[in-house]
Amino acid sequence: MKKIITSEVFKYLFFGVLATIVYMGTRLIVFSIAESATLSAVIANITAIVFAFFTNDYFVFNQARKGWFKRLIKFAVARLSTLILDLVLAYLLVTKFPHIIGQFVGDNLSMVNAIETLFAQVLVIVLNYVLSKLLVFKDKK
Repeated sequence: MKKIITSEVFKYLFFGVLATIVYMGTRLIVFSIAESATLSAVIANITAIVFAFFTNDYFVFNQARKGWFKRLIKFAVARLSTLILDLVLAYLLVTKFPHIIGQFVGDNLSMVNAIETLFAQVLVIVLNYVLSKLLVFKDKK
């Protein structure tokens, strides 16, 4: 059990879930105020990117302190690609074609946004791990 809990994949998933909670909470709060899927996705992504970088850098990939700023830049650039995916999905499934999901939830826009958010985050988490592992976190302690 200890080996599983201390594995990189487990730690990535654990902190990924926390980052997703930060993201989803931020997005849902901003959406309830602004009722804009794209604005809420941008603000939530910025918040989640900062949270995810520091948890991944320190806890998941056990990086040396030296070079953290360079990794932050790489991390932010990698996450921008997933932000684009998130924005495209938010625009298409919440703003442009909400009935695709809405037909299952009585066209309740808040539910459409919540479902699309969850769907998008599954895709984003997988892609973010691959990008982080292959491109960003290479400086082990």
